[in-house]
Amino acid sequence: MNAPLEPQLPHERNERFRNTVYGVAMTLMIGWVLSIGQSVFIPIIASIILAYIIIALAELLNYLAIGGRSAPAWVRYLISILVIVAVVTAFVFLIISNINQLIAVAPTYQAKLLTFIQDIARTIGEEFEVETEPTWQTIRRDVLGDISLQSLITSTITSISVLAGSVFVVLVYTGFALAERVTFTRKLAKLTDDPIAAARIADIIAIINERIGNYLAAKTLVNLILGLMSYVVMAFVGLDFAAFWGVLIALLNYIPYVGSFLGVAFPVAIAIVQFGDPTWIIGVAGALIICQVLVGSFLEPNLMGRTLNLSPFVILVALTTWGTLWGIAGALLSVPITAILVIILSEFEGTRPFAVLLSRAGKIPPRRQRAGDTPITDDHEHV
Repeated sequence: MNAPLEPQLPHERNERFRNTVYGVAMTLMIGWVLSIGQSVFIPIIASIILAYIIIALAELLNYLAIGGRSAPAWVRYLISILVIVAVVTAFVFLIISNINQLIAVAPTYQAKLLTFIQDIARTIGEEFEVETEPTWQTIRRDVLGDISLQSLITSTITSISVLAGSVFVVLVYTGFALAERVTFTRKLAKLTDDPIAAARIADIIAIINERIGNYLAAKTLVNLILGLMSYVVMAFVGLDFAAFWGVLIALLNYIPYVGSFLGVAFPVAIAIVQFGDPTWIIGVAGALIICQVLVGSFLEPNLMGRTLNLSPFVILVALTTWGTLWGIAGALLSVPITAILVIILSEFEGTRPFAVLLSRAGKIPPRRQRAGDTPITDDHEHV
């Protein structure tokens, strides 16, 4: 027979209520600081993520031995940095070279879109014996209000341009973060006089860094493959700005679910205004969907395994929260930030339950055995 629960004393209830109030106030304060300081925090977080990718790429190059010997560490890091800088620079120049072209052809796209809508309306009118042929005035009045396709494209490209404009700052921060990594281990050793405790801290951070780096490197590789496949499809059919859309699809794939949808919707929208032929439009949409399915259902699970083990609801909340705080940059960084948080929480016994709650099915990778650890018997750790 279970023993009756002991009633809480008044001071215990007051303390719990006070802690709850403090927690809510701290959460609101952190959200406010993140919102007003986005111009500072976004480049810092982006540079940390980029540094992890560079480190993971350098570790990957360690396995590519030439003549039975791997390259020195400084050579591997130099190659990794040059590769990342080249990719980022190419991305920025690609955006700059396509901005003016997109804005210039927007009126042409608008006219073709109007013709496409008029053809559909004419077909429907003939079917139901209704004589109507919409114009931009009627479309804006009845459907779109005062939206202009050219202004919409301009505002979207401007947002992406601002994001690309901060790339230089991110690269500078990344360089300093990589330089700081050299002395970081020595700083950790000075946090305590106990050498065993210092070694344990260094071990925990090394494990966290390895898992974060593996996740970001695998996700980036998957995105690059998806962007390349999509570019080949769009270039084959002659879609305008195929390279630009390929890069955008690779970036959007950092956002699960929503990113896949937008990665198909944007090129299909261009196909509508460029071709106007339903056969070509359906062909472009079908080919891009096939690319998304192949990468998302086959390639990504094999390359990444369970590194992204997040609940769909958690992903949606993270996307909404970070997107509200930081806009497009927040949406792109939302899932990597959340995945990194889960990896960190899973490596500490006290915070591991939170990682379980944030995971997809309550199953997270087993916590690595470290010196002084007792054997792990957590049921949640067996995937």
